[in-house]
Formats: sequence, C-alpha cells, structure tokens
Amino acid sequence: MIDLYSFPTPNGKKISVALEELELPYRAHLVNILEGDQFEPDFLAISPNNKIPAIVDSDGPGGEPLSLFESGAILLYLAEKSGRLLPQDARARHEVVAWLMFQMGGVGPMFGQASHFTNYAPERVPYGIERYTKEAERLLGVMDRRLDGRQWLAGDDFSVADIANYCWVATHSVRTAAAERWPHVQRWVDRIAARPGVARGWTVLEAEAAG
Repeated sequence: MIDLYSFPTPNGKKISVALEELELPYRAHLVNILEGDQFEPDFLAISPNNKIPAIVDSDGPGGEPLSLFESGAILLYLAEKSGRLLPQDARARHEVVAWLMFQMGGVGPMFGQASHFTNYAPERVPYGIERYTKEAERLLGVMDRRLDGRQWLAGDDFSVADIANYCWVATHSVRTAAAERWPHVQRWVDRIAARPGVARGWTVLEAEAAG
C-alpha cells in the first residue's frame, strides 16, 4: 500500500493521477498547505523540504518501506515500480525523462511565478507579471511545436512526462486566457482529460480538501 500525502495543486495532482493511471493501491492523506500542515514534524519526516507531494510505500525496494518527496522523483519511482508510463528502451526512456525535466525545471517554476505575480503578490509588479507570463507562453510554444503531428510529448505512448506537464498546463490561466494560440497543446489537453484514470486522479485531493 502506498500512502500519498498531498494537496490539490498542480504538483499535488501529478501523483494521484499517476497512481490512478497505474492502478496501484493507495491511500490519500490531505496535507493542507493553507493551514501549515506541511510544517508538522510528522510530515517533515517524510518530506524534509516541507513541500507536497510525498509518499510512503510500505513495500519499497527490498520489501522495506520507502518515503519519497519531489514529484518528479515520485513519478519515476512509481513508473519503475509498475513497469508502466516509462519506456524500457533506453533511447525512448531518456526522451521521456527529458520532457519530465522540462516540466520540473521550466513549466512548473515559470507557470508558478506567473500565477504568483498575477494573482497573489501583495502588490502589483508589472515587471514580474510580464517576465514570467512571457516565459510561460514561450514554453507553451515549445510544447505546441512538439505536439504538431504527435499524440504525446515523448515516444509513442502516454508517459509520466505527459502527466507532469498536463497537471500544470490543463487549467493554468496563462494557457486558458488564449488557448487558441496553442491548438496542438489544446488537443493534447483534451486527449489526456478524457482518460478515466486522469479524471479520477484529478478529483481525489479536491474531494479530500472539500471534506
């Protein structure tokens, strides 16, 4: 059994979506980052960087429990554990990892900063809004060119790279404000949203938060 500790943010949803897609047994535990749960000692023992998501797999490598933090690392671990969502072929595998790192190093930070300066900064900072929105739009352009004539970001199959990027792109205001600018991204978003596992994983933490 895998215990998932998370909150319904783009990073938080990555893991519930992956767990549903992989059909791995798990329990979801809400870490309410709006109320400071991420700073509680029990959570810090699992995630020393006080960030969601984190997991504890009671049946980790060698049959011993494993706790893991950082969403990209968790996605790779779950894919390796299940033998799915990550190609076995070395060349195809590295391609998937590259697009996963594209999200971890680019899409997540830039979209996050664009959202912060646009919606949450205590004062309006035009330079910050322009800088991060433009970079988020540039990354969407990269993805749109990549998805021209392709179903998935890497390889021939749906992968952890698609999950990671989708969870940021799907509802982010940088994209939804002008979705028609990135038609290939829009088709990719729609294709992923139609997957039953994705739909289930998308709402798990929202139900916990509501309830």
